Amino acid sequence: MLENMSTVRAAAGVFGVSKSTVHKDVTERLKSLDGVLYKEMAKLMEINKRERHIRGGQATKLKYQNAKPGLPYGAGA
Repeated sequence: MLENMSTVRAAAGVFGVSKSTVHKDVTERLKSLDGVLYKEMAKLMEINKRERHIRGGQATKLKYQNAKPGLPYGAGA
């Protein structure tokens, strides 16, 4: 996650586990395994938390841009 500045969702996809598992590993288990790495990950998690509303807005914008006329929003995207 640190190398790519990725999100919990992206990491979960790469490793084939749930977002909950990644979040628990990063916020709880990593602390006892590697304190330095834990602090770096905590910073990344905070950045992702501050930026998530921006990513959500971008996703919504794309959803409406890709909607076909006459179909419910997002249909056929």
